[in-house]
Amino acid sequence: AGGGSQIVGAVNYSDYPEAAKQIPRIGSNREIDMELLISLKPDLIVAWRHNSSERQIEMVRRLGIPVFQSDPQTLDGIPDAVLRLGQLLGTDAAAKATATQLREQLAGLRTKYANRSPVRTFYQVWDRPLYTLSGKHILTDAMKLCGGENIFDKLTVTAPIVSIESVLQANPEAIIATAEKNYGGVELWKPYGTLAAVRSNNLFTLDGHLLNRAGPRMVQGTAAMCEVLEQARQRRPK
Repeated sequence: AGGGSQIVGAVNYSDYPEAAKQIPRIGSNREIDMELLISLKPDLIVAWRHNSSERQIEMVRRLGIPVFQSDPQTLDGIPDAVLRLGQLLGTDAAAKATATQLREQLAGLRTKYANRSPVRTFYQVWDRPLYTLSGKHILTDAMKLCGGENIFDKLTVTAPIVSIESVLQANPEAIIATAEKNYGGVELWKPYGTLAAVRSNNLFTLDGHLLNRAGPRMVQGTAAMCEVLEQARQRRPK
C-alpha cells in the first residue's frame, strides 16, 4: 500500500519484505508489550483478528488508538484491504496501483482456470498434529478459483486438527502440504498406497507463507496451487 516507511512497530511474524525484519518488535501474535506499544505513539494499529487476539485488540481500543482490522475472507478482499490501508496511510496512489495489479492477476487466473474439472484436495498445514484449513479460511476461496475442492470445507473450526483416518476416508485426489522447517510434509502419506493422491503421485509441497497469510503474496501462492492441481488433472488414469 506504499506505507512501509511509516511502520514503527511489528510483531515477530512480520518478516516480509526483507525490510520488515528491521522494524522494532513489540511482541507476538499471542501477546503484545503494551508499554512498548504506547511508547511508540502510533496513530493507527493494523490488526489481524484471530482467536487469541480479541483481548489485546480490546486493550488497544481502550487506549483510544484507532484500529483497522485487516482480515480478508476472499481473494478479492486482499486488493480491497490494500486500498483501505492506502486511504488510512495517505498513500492512495501507490495503493491503487497495487490493488489494480492484484485484481488483474486474479482476473487472469480466473480466466485461465475457469470450468476446470474439480480436484478433491487435502490441504495440510502441519503434520504433528495434523492441521488443515476449513471453508472459513481464505485458502478455500483460493482453492475454488483453481477448481479444487477442500475435503474439509464444511468443518466449523477455521484451522482444525483432523485424523489420518478421516483423510483416508475422504480419499483426496491431491494432497498439498506447506514447506516449513522441522516438518515432515507429504512424506506422511507415502505409506498409504490406497490413497488416490498417492497412487497418482499427487503429493505436492508449496510455500505456506504464500497461502496461509491473507496478504498480496497470496495471489502468487494461488497461481502455484492452480499449477499443481492442473498437474493432478493431467495424471488422471486414461
